[in-house]
Amino acid sequence: MNLFPPDPPQDPIRDTAREESHLGISALTPPPSTGDAMQTLLEFADNRLLVDLCGEYDRHLVKLEEDLGVQIIHRGNQLHIMGEEHARARAAETLKSLYARLKGGKSVEPGDVDGAVRLSAGEKGEKQLEMFRTGQVEIRTRKKHVAPRTKAQQDYAKSLFEHELNFGIGPAGTGKTYIAVAAAVHHFVEGHVDRIILSRPAVEAGEKLGYLPGDMKEKVDPYMQPLYDALNDFLPAKTLQKLLEEKRIEIAPLAFMRGRTLSNAFVVLDEAQNATELQMKMFLTRLGEGSHMAITGDRTQVDLPRGQTSGLVAAERILQGVKGIGFTYFTAVDVVRHPLVARIIEAYDRQSPAQV
Repeated sequence: MNLFPPDPPQDPIRDTAREESHLGISALTPPPSTGDAMQTLLEFADNRLLVDLCGEYDRHLVKLEEDLGVQIIHRGNQLHIMGEEHARARAAETLKSLYARLKGGKSVEPGDVDGAVRLSAGEKGEKQLEMFRTGQVEIRTRKKHVAPRTKAQQDYAKSLFEHELNFGIGPAGTGKTYIAVAAAVHHFVEGHVDRIILSRPAVEAGEKLGYLPGDMKEKVDPYMQPLYDALNDFLPAKTLQKLLEEKRIEIAPLAFMRGRTLSNAFVVLDEAQNATELQMKMFLTRLGEGSHMAITGDRTQVDLPRGQTSGLVAAERILQGVKGIGFTYFTAVDVVRHPLVARIIEAYDRQSPAQV
């Protein structure tokens, strides 16, 4: 399956009226403007889809208004967009993209609105929107399809299919682990690999938890829970349980990787900033024939003892430029959690290490 076909022609909506007609969208000539307020009018053929486009209590329109600084009025089967020319253009392209998504049988959730707004920014915004609109960049798993919501996420998703070893580096909430696990499930379901192996360093985040009761699995499972959560999003519960019992999906601490050769597997190392230099080298050299490896981490959240170098930082320095290895970098603009998370990260980034 070719998840990433060639890029579509430039300006597919703006230059091709026939496509808009097929989608049931008409761009109407606005009435003469009064004062500085300018309008862009969009007319939609399917009122049922328009209701879904606007969202419950017009929450999707409110989101667009807040993000783009426009005002959107819903009248009948028309949307009136008012504001600055550039903002109106972005809002119109975003609405067309989301409407096309609905026409394709997919739903539109607040996260999809956020993703479409992000992809409408920049010089290549319309090209990116077309990729988002047609679903050409998405990772298909058993339970859901994962569509990247930012440019960095798109680049990361592509890199996971183009390189055998990938690094995803950036702050929390940018989808690094989620997309990597989705890619692992896709490779497994499609028969490209025989196993999925997910790992994390078992390092406490600035706390000493002391003795933990239970057997080995019960002791390490709390550290691995985010990986279980991601898998539950992509595989039915009964299927996941069966695959775990059969060891076709393994979730294990990094220390358990020593001495193994991981062949025909998709391997994900999460929270790699908490691996030591020796552990990172050990892990990287586990890569076997027919395998793919994704390593994710955040250089600003190292929980290793003071004075100990992060294996992620060392590997990034040593492996830059090595053929066959992909590096994707995320920033606060790629955060897909609560919008406040991005602002928190930006605030911390503005502080010097001494101040933090």
